[in-house]
Amino acid sequence: MFKHLILASTLAAMSFSIHGDTNEWDIAESKIKRLSPDIFSKLPSNIKSDLKNNGCKIPQTYITNNPHNVISGSFEKNGQIDWAVLCSVKGKSTIRIYWDGKLDQLVEIEPSKDRNWLQGIGGGKIGFSRFISTVGNDFIIRHYKNYGGTKPPAQLHDGIDESFTEKASSVHYYHEGSWLNLSGAD
Repeated sequence: MFKHLILASTLAAMSFSIHGDTNEWDIAESKIKRLSPDIFSKLPSNIKSDLKNNGCKIPQTYITNNPHNVISGSFEKNGQIDWAVLCSVKGKSTIRIYWDGKLDQLVEIEPSKDRNWLQGIGGGKIGFSRFISTVGNDFIIRHYKNYGGTKPPAQLHDGIDESFTEKASSVHYYHEGSWLNLSGAD
């Protein structure tokens, strides 16, 4: 689906097979730090409640100790504040998007096992690497010019950059009722 993320996942799988010790990867998976939605003070209370009612925890990458993987932006149209949360339930995560912060307008995209987002991070350590961030027009246009791929629409709003930390990313961009995959970092 995303050539960059597939490549990153393949590299992670190769790293897994090189290390060979399934046990260390099982342990790393069990140690993925997952935060309660309550930690995110800017997240609207209705969304926090929905996430908690659905058993969602927000997985954290190894790259920073600051809480992340909860973002807001104009993902559907300019001027509207939407929320996107990386929601992990029973070892599988999805990006949950709340259009205009409303529960009845929930969309889920990109389901994936959390284990698929583990990678060797040096020093014999393994870390979780799935990270989402809000990206705007400049990022979208610059990455299209640098890497090609699907041409962005003429009228832009924010997109959701999903990255395999320090490897590659792809931008999820909502346009005319469907999701486009635009070029991210390479």
